[in-house]
Amino acid sequence: MNISSDMASDRPITDKHPADFPLDLIQAALQEDAVFDDLTAVATIAAEMVGMATITAKSAGTLSGVSLANAVFVAVDAGIVCDWRCADADRVQVGDIICELHGSVRSLLAAERTALNFLQHLSGIATATGQFVDVVADTDCKIADTRKTTPGFRHLEKQAVLHGGGVNHRMDLRSGMLIKENHIKACGSITDAIHACYQAGHDSWIEVECETLEEVSEAVAVCPDIILLDNMSPATVSQARSLVPDSILLEASGNITLHNAHDYALTGVNRIAIGAITHSAPSLDLSMRIVNAQQDAHASGA
Repeated sequence: MNISSDMASDRPITDKHPADFPLDLIQAALQEDAVFDDLTAVATIAAEMVGMATITAKSAGTLSGVSLANAVFVAVDAGIVCDWRCADADRVQVGDIICELHGSVRSLLAAERTALNFLQHLSGIATATGQFVDVVADTDCKIADTRKTTPGFRHLEKQAVLHGGGVNHRMDLRSGMLIKENHIKACGSITDAIHACYQAGHDSWIEVECETLEEVSEAVAVCPDIILLDNMSPATVSQARSLVPDSILLEASGNITLHNAHDYALTGVNRIAIGAITHSAPSLDLSMRIVNAQQDAHASGA
């Protein structure tokens, strides 16, 4: 399967929108937090109390999970009105108001933590991705994710990567054929493993991981769609680039950080795969505060 740098694995592969995909996840999260048995809110806040709250950025970053957070508030109370001032993929600064919410104060507080947990986590991934994208912005190199995601959250986390300006690698083991060191060891050689994948007859791209320049030369001879350079220095990656024709997409991964990503991008690799943008991204610091509250005049009969 001959592909170019516009290969299928660079395209968004999330096939469901967060507004409908994780309804079971939302319900599980709300049950986990026992949102309809908030002992503190029932003891301190009148049932008729309504008010306005704002979600504010306490640190700069890129948003992801807006529609998911909105779905959480609606799932708790369909009467909550969410006025989002920002959207997924928007960059926010400290102090920016992201959303203004109106509704039952009890309901707002019941939904707060679950909504923010989703929004902060996914925005953290989008923010981390955006930082790498910014570092290599003056090159043609793309930032890709990996399968190092939170179980059950992969669609959402990979969508957050897209919001941060990155690209998705394969979604699952069925989405592409990635030959790694264990496959090579079991099959016998890089050459044998690549031939075995071609002979399997799947309509899929084939990628092979190489750890040395000798392995790169062996891989080039049997022409996979992608070669992954694993744990090579920028200098070695540059040498590998000269060995790999443009018809084979070249990817680098392993111990690549914000401090050295630009050095790797300058070698001419097509993309850099970063596991840390999903498995180690810190949450974006966001806060929800009640701005005002009062008795609902209609509910009290006034």
